[in-house]
Amino acid sequence: MNNNDSSKNGAKNKKNKQLDAFRVNNKGKKLTTNQGLKVSEDEHSLKAGVRGPTLMEDFHFREKMTHFDHERIPERIVHARGYAAHGEFEVYESMKEYTKAGFLQDPSVKTPVFVRFSTVAGSRGSGDTVRDVRGFATKFYTEEGNYDLVGNNIPVFFIQDALKFPDLVHSFKPEQHNEIPQASTAHDTFWDFIANNTESAHMMMWAMSDRAIPRSYRMMEGFGVHTFRFVNDKGEGRFIKFHWKPKLGVHSLVWDEAQLLAGKNPDFHRQDLYEAIENGDYPEWELGVQMIEEKDEFNFNFDVLDPTKVWPEEQVPVKIIGKMTLKKNPDNYFAETEQVAFHPGHVVPGIDFTNDPLLQGRLFSYTDTQLSRLGGPNFHEIPINRPVCPFHNNQRDGMHRMTINQGPVAYHKNSLDNNDPAPATEGEGGYVHYQEKVEGRKVRQRSESFKDHYSQAKLFWNSMSDVEKQHIIKAFRFELGKVKSKSVQQQVVEVISRVDTTLAEQVAAGIGVTAPEGIEPSDETMSSPALSQENTVKAPATRKVAILAEDGFNGEEVKGLQDALKNAGIASEIISETLTPISSSQGEELQVDQTLLTSDSVLYDAVYVAGGGDSVSTLKGIKEATTFVNEAYSHYKAIGASAEGTELLAAAGVETSSSADGVVILQGGNSDEFIQAIAQHRHWARQV
Repeated sequence: MNNNDSSKNGAKNKKNKQLDAFRVNNKGKKLTTNQGLKVSEDEHSLKAGVRGPTLMEDFHFREKMTHFDHERIPERIVHARGYAAHGEFEVYESMKEYTKAGFLQDPSVKTPVFVRFSTVAGSRGSGDTVRDVRGFATKFYTEEGNYDLVGNNIPVFFIQDALKFPDLVHSFKPEQHNEIPQASTAHDTFWDFIANNTESAHMMMWAMSDRAIPRSYRMMEGFGVHTFRFVNDKGEGRFIKFHWKPKLGVHSLVWDEAQLLAGKNPDFHRQDLYEAIENGDYPEWELGVQMIEEKDEFNFNFDVLDPTKVWPEEQVPVKIIGKMTLKKNPDNYFAETEQVAFHPGHVVPGIDFTNDPLLQGRLFSYTDTQLSRLGGPNFHEIPINRPVCPFHNNQRDGMHRMTINQGPVAYHKNSLDNNDPAPATEGEGGYVHYQEKVEGRKVRQRSESFKDHYSQAKLFWNSMSDVEKQHIIKAFRFELGKVKSKSVQQQVVEVISRVDTTLAEQVAAGIGVTAPEGIEPSDETMSSPALSQENTVKAPATRKVAILAEDGFNGEEVKGLQDALKNAGIASEIISETLTPISSSQGEELQVDQTLLTSDSVLYDAVYVAGGGDSVSTLKGIKEATTFVNEAYSHYKAIGASAEGTELLAAAGVETSSSADGVVILQGGNSDEFIQAIAQHRHWARQV
């Protein structure tokens, strides 16, 4: 027996010895390239001047980014968990004054689009409702070629230079020694990165806000993040930022609800989008642009090229220029949603780039990623990626080639084929890059104007309502409470203290570290009301109500409520203990949609307890029914009931006095007040 154990241990040790040749310990070592060349700088890509474009000769950036782009197959390294839909975009008025982009000229033309929403950190198998940034990528199939607006639901980003992108993603992905945790930033390496890369301070505030746990894709803003250019047919350029504004308003989950949903329905967001489209509740967003004249580039207290900064809407108004409507679900998830390939470098005449250093790096990275993920250079020939206009060039062969090119010629210039396909002039629609003057020494630096890491983080904090501030404090306490290193916790609180002293003190108290003293926070006093979700559109349309009922319910009351909800655009479902049809006190039968076992309050926007003495009496005896109501109440949702239904509310611990916010007792069948309470999304007075 001992001999067998000895034999097994020996085999194990031999394997360990074998693996030793491949193990690397970086402690005390100097940073090098994969070729062994020592690197003198790992913070800044090589640029033509401190605010100039990134140079192709930056071999360190290209090696680092290329390696990063190919680290995962076959799912996306980031944005792996996603869902998409088809739709159309229509411009409201010609944008000829600002851009020559063809799809932004004629209000009568509807441009097909394919939009993919996603989380960033998690794998394909992770949950929808985790705390995370959400991707918002739109492919416009224009007559001039495909245009991809590849953005997020948050208008800023963690880093200023693309060279840092692999480091950022390595930090928030599961830790490499144990692959834990999945789809979560609540761990040591992410917060160590934040503490030591303070350009992330502004994005840190957004990620800890309610924006990181949206109610649905349909109630989520989208942003291009970067600064782009509009160029008109006169060659005049303007700096622009893109905004997608949902017609339903911007709404979020609460944290406890988001965590419960991850277990109750990890597909909550994708199912919500799918069902809305199937039901004809087509999601809509308006496209807006902020524009800054080039002569005004330096007239603001932020750098217009810094991707960690917003352009406050009160200073640079958003001009609404069109509307997008999603109308069709994909026929096949893999063929469309999984194989769609976006790239910020897919542009059309009239839309151009700027020297935003994060954007410059993305222009390289996306094509490189698709080569690995989709198996070669012909990913543009996959049906979902093909442009609706013809394409002709001398590119040939490669894996999965689907085009059959005729003739012997595949080069330019040539005489054997009359030099076809020939380049197009600008007048013929040929893309001409904006002629920006660029000069400067080759340096690995950032502009001095990029060094302000805290004023807009404070601007964001100043813009939040008291309720939103409490949510941010709790988010920090949760995330940092999961961090094991006291040193990292302390460092992050010191970063927070440079944003706001009170915020830092509250977070420090919650995680058991010392509130820093002697650190001066940002003196920013401005706020931007546009950043607070409390100022968003609030409407009842497409909300979903759970109606709890059992045998003996008041049929006339329930029928009247369902009709009123439907007229307001609100869906309702009957929830009972079993799927057996239930009978009203008048003897009418009603089909049950869900049981108390298969449903949960987190799947609905509001709850109503039907009247009828027998029905209420039965519900009071079912633990899941009282839990259902109590949970909805604790998540600040609208609660409605008949006079008899208040007995269940009382059993669930729900305050039913006239001062109870968002709790509506229907009188005489009038449901208007209940519908208005649903439209408010949440009733924060309960939190206070």
